[in-house]
Amino acid sequence: MDYDILDINLAQKGRLRIEWAAMGMPVLKKIRDRFDAQKPLRGLRLSACLHVTTETAGLLKTLKAGGAEVVVCASNPLSTQDDVAASLVADDEIPVFAVKGENHATYYSHILSALKHRPNLTMDDGADLVSSLHFIALQKWNELEKGVREWSGKLSDKERADLLSEVLGGTEETTTGVIRLRSMERDGVLQFPIISVNDADTKHLFDNRYGTGQSTVDGIIRATNRLLAGSTFVVSGYGWCGRGLAVRAKGHGAHVIICEVDSLKALEAVMDGFQVMPIAKAAPLGDFFCTLTGDINVIRKEHFLTMKDGAMVSNSGHFDVELDLPGLRESSTSSRQIREFVQEFVLSNGRRIYVLGEGRLINLAAAEGHPSSVMDMSFANQALSAEYMAKEHGNLQKKVYPVPGHIDREIAKLKLQSMNVEIDTLTPEQEKYLSSWEMGT
Repeated sequence: MDYDILDINLAQKGRLRIEWAAMGMPVLKKIRDRFDAQKPLRGLRLSACLHVTTETAGLLKTLKAGGAEVVVCASNPLSTQDDVAASLVADDEIPVFAVKGENHATYYSHILSALKHRPNLTMDDGADLVSSLHFIALQKWNELEKGVREWSGKLSDKERADLLSEVLGGTEETTTGVIRLRSMERDGVLQFPIISVNDADTKHLFDNRYGTGQSTVDGIIRATNRLLAGSTFVVSGYGWCGRGLAVRAKGHGAHVIICEVDSLKALEAVMDGFQVMPIAKAAPLGDFFCTLTGDINVIRKEHFLTMKDGAMVSNSGHFDVELDLPGLRESSTSSRQIREFVQEFVLSNGRRIYVLGEGRLINLAAAEGHPSSVMDMSFANQALSAEYMAKEHGNLQKKVYPVPGHIDREIAKLKLQSMNVEIDTLTPEQEKYLSSWEMGT
């Protein structure tokens, strides 16, 4: 079995951590038991580009139980948990191509290894796997790492076409990936259907809000060991992830400022009790900054230059491009690693700016990512969406689709059952009333 991980000897530690995470994932356990009995993914090759964490291990085990031949690579250079990677290889015989801290070239070589699996199904977190697959097939070399170009250059036109034609469809985990995929659909480039797991209510209402909120604060505190109470905490972006972080920072006693470009979200933030202003006005005020927008250069060179001495800057959006790190380097006279996950930049004005986790996902770079009880629902969506795609791909167009409503509702039902929570059901009289237009007061 081909794989590339840090150290196979870390498997025992990873095994215990995976077991611990699984205790908080009862919904995925129910799905795995059914998959093991029914094998809905039998004979399908599945290439996944995901954060290699304890919770992801539970998903990969479920997909394998369903009969899929699974390969996984990292979706972020700093998110891999090396002991988990070792356990997946040693205990589950799942090929893993992921090492925490891998450089840019290695990152893309690992994506290439996942694509050499010639997948029938793709599973992405940020759309790097799917976009790389399309770049290879469409020969858009400028977007790819040299090693990927060299390999794809050896393929004939037929082999490139076959690489795409063998894909039945895929799934996408996160907001950033969905944005990229919808752009591909709009431009007529997308070559197979994708299910947007991120848009499921049982994903973004919980994973993005509660998972990102808690794990981002966790990552910032682990990286800095600084007190949030009494500080000014600037959150860029008030989507579901930003909402979650804002309320958690507020819960720690911070004064929270929201920066937004969407008037409706900004209005919502005001109604939720937060102060709202442009980043240019917030920059001199903040002690902590975190971006969660999915866009590029949210905090720029001119903002760094007005920040107070000791400001701490982080990102919890998918890519590190949310922070203008090249601009920060240009404005700095020196830099050093002052502690793990904290890089100090001394500006020309003498002030010090601290970048956390290299500007990458701070909740995974410096902490362990979302709690397993939240990922239970997200990865249940992934598993059931993969099953749906395997069955229904022939009826789908080359578009980005939402998670089917019946899957979303079933996951919510299973989650409530696992929590021993009961809810009401409509009486026949109530059902008739809600479906009728004749009945009035």
